[in-house]
Amino acid sequence: MNYQLPDEKGFYGKFGGQFVPETLMTAVIELDKAYREAKADPSFQAELDDLLKNYVGRETPLYHAKSLSKHIGGAQIYLKREDLNHTGAHKINNALGQVLLAKRMGKKKIIAETGAGQHGVATATAAALFEMECTIYMGEEDVKRQALNVFRMELLGAKVHSVTDGSRVLKDAVNAALRAWVAGIDDTHYIMGSALGPAPFPEIVRDFQSVIGKEAKRQFAEVSGGKLPDAVLACIGGGSNAIGMFYPFVEDESVAMYGAEASGLGLNTDKHAATFAKGRPGILHGALMEVLQDAHGQIMEAFSISAGLDYPGVGPEHCYFNEIGRATYDAITDEEALEGFQLLSRLEGIIPALESSHAIALAQKVAAEMSPDQTLIVCLSGRGDKDVMQVKERFEAEGK
Repeated sequence: MNYQLPDEKGFYGKFGGQFVPETLMTAVIELDKAYREAKADPSFQAELDDLLKNYVGRETPLYHAKSLSKHIGGAQIYLKREDLNHTGAHKINNALGQVLLAKRMGKKKIIAETGAGQHGVATATAAALFEMECTIYMGEEDVKRQALNVFRMELLGAKVHSVTDGSRVLKDAVNAALRAWVAGIDDTHYIMGSALGPAPFPEIVRDFQSVIGKEAKRQFAEVSGGKLPDAVLACIGGGSNAIGMFYPFVEDESVAMYGAEASGLGLNTDKHAATFAKGRPGILHGALMEVLQDAHGQIMEAFSISAGLDYPGVGPEHCYFNEIGRATYDAITDEEALEGFQLLSRLEGIIPALESSHAIALAQKVAAEMSPDQTLIVCLSGRGDKDVMQVKERFEAEGK
């Protein structure tokens, strides 16, 4: 397939677009123009590449998880180790790119939203590096769940604004950040952390995160004698690590693509974040996408043990992949994710983030249906340090 999306209006099929108030259109148009210019400037990419190599520590390893593969008894599983990046997750890839872009645009202040805190930490890190003022918006519930990351952000010089509106989670943090952007449009750049929002944000985030899939593709070719993997897999909330893994493989139709969304306490409850399983098209945060909503079109509260996956929508490009059947999205419960968390820790000595644990759980199911001569690359989007206390308290409460 010849893949050329988004179109000039920022759509992926019927999904995406720019559904924002007039007060934001100026900023969105300015950002789009600046991004096109930066993308065409080799010196911009060269500066970013240098930072990714010497500051972030890329490229990240592609690790053959032999014990996990043997335990499952199906496909050979390779882990793309985004957990080994500086700051402990994939979020730094996009944060650095966007801070560089903001600097190029002459902006002085950075704002961002965060759920699990990883995008907040990555943004605060990049802002500190470039001596820019930084404010992070975080739902009050997530501030409690991710106290360690809140302290990290403050240590890096960022101001963390606890959002008490709505259900006090990621979507509410995005709302607050968008309001702050409107108020400070002249000197402020908003760094969207996931492949969401009005165009050009989904494309910008995809392009900065696609270093994941590009590296994985090249690394796998090196170890396999030039072959492609049979499948790639990633967890999905808004969809940034997944789009980063998928995009370089989109035109390789022999490569299956799998996304693991969060089904929380189960699809038969209202405590989940399974947008593909239970959502329908709607407009959220400036784009048309699949959204969890009630019969009256009100946005429903998303739920997941993982703070980074409890978003009630999913990026427009993933919505398009789902609609045309290019990618398959399956839901993973909290319990399954916790089993994945323990399994990878015990078998490979790698403690994954709870977000990434959803990918490990789905990888068990997908790999089991494949043969031992087939291969599956899983994006290990982040490390689990931030989640260890939460898991410990849960296991203690359950008497495990």
